[in-house]
Amino acid sequence: MVNIYIDNAATTKIDKRVLKKMIPYFENKYGNASSIHFMGQENDLKITECKKEIAQIINGNQNNIVFTSSATEANNLIIKGVMRANRDKGNHFLISAIEHPCVLSSARELLDEGFKFDYIPVDKNGVIILDELKKKIKPETVLISVMTVNNEIGSIQPIAEIGKIAREKNIYFHTDAVQAVPYLKIDIKKWQVDFLSLSAHKFYGPQGAGLAYINKDIKIKPIIVGGGQEDGLRSGTYNMAGIVGLTEAFKLAYKERDSYLKEVREVRDYFWKELKKNIKNIRINGDLKYKTPNSLNVMFEGIEGEAILIDLSLKGIHVSTGSACSAQNLRVSSVIKAIGVSDEYMNSNVRFTFGRYNKKKEIGRVVKELVKTVDRLRKFSSIK
Repeated sequence: MVNIYIDNAATTKIDKRVLKKMIPYFENKYGNASSIHFMGQENDLKITECKKEIAQIINGNQNNIVFTSSATEANNLIIKGVMRANRDKGNHFLISAIEHPCVLSSARELLDEGFKFDYIPVDKNGVIILDELKKKIKPETVLISVMTVNNEIGSIQPIAEIGKIAREKNIYFHTDAVQAVPYLKIDIKKWQVDFLSLSAHKFYGPQGAGLAYINKDIKIKPIIVGGGQEDGLRSGTYNMAGIVGLTEAFKLAYKERDSYLKEVREVRDYFWKELKKNIKNIRINGDLKYKTPNSLNVMFEGIEGEAILIDLSLKGIHVSTGSACSAQNLRVSSVIKAIGVSDEYMNSNVRFTFGRYNKKKEIGRVVKELVKTVDRLRKFSSIK
């Protein structure tokens, strides 16, 4: 049985070209970048080179890039670190109602330390309501955190507009841009963001490698202390292979962006066309025009999304019902709830996220098996 993987928002298959760049750092370029001998200093220079290359793509300052183990770590560092270091500025912050679980959990953890936060509501397409954002700003608001692209329904946020509002109000601005690569051209200056998070495994790089873009003119308290790496903001031995892999994957993502976007959109749109043709009582959560071209979150009326996922997985077709980081907890998705899906359809959603290795020729098999799955499961439902 040949596996078909349509869960690229959870993680992507590493690009062989990226892996090739990484291998020397496992085999012979393994020096600790914090050591003063030649092998160490050679790797220290490589880290600087990687930061420079990334900074050029995102129109940022290379000195503001901090390598982490993941975007989850980066988000924790930024949200907790900024709030804890800026108590003199205020104790309030804002996050969107559809943030990743690591942002939601970081926010809730800060409540125990005397901080307060409010959710910025979204419309039915999962796009934040700017007027509501403005209303929720308080004199003591320190930080706004809004993800660039939602991981469950693919909705794109008006990041530049949010950045403008934050700058006018003298509020710091963070965006989790994990799902934005390469769908949007990240521009630190145009977006007016102070903080940004990325994770390599979302764009064909290695798992276990991420980065935090941090405006070092703003106070921030580290959450991992020790050897003082990254100017004391993130201690720990550098993951050289991961850093090199992240950088190479990021460069390839934007170098090949135009052709990639065209291909992934064609596959996604063809799948949706065939799905509508062959299965009744389905609809997309959110509007296609507000989404990245790889994402499709579909509601199958009368069926539990988890039941569809498990049945397809047994057939070698791998999809998701939402955030992979909360898959072990089958509570109702906060994203689906936030966009106003009615209670009876709250758990009827399946996320299909396409990528570089999905081909149009696979779609026929996926639709065929999905039709069988839906027909069988709907025999136990009032929906036919």
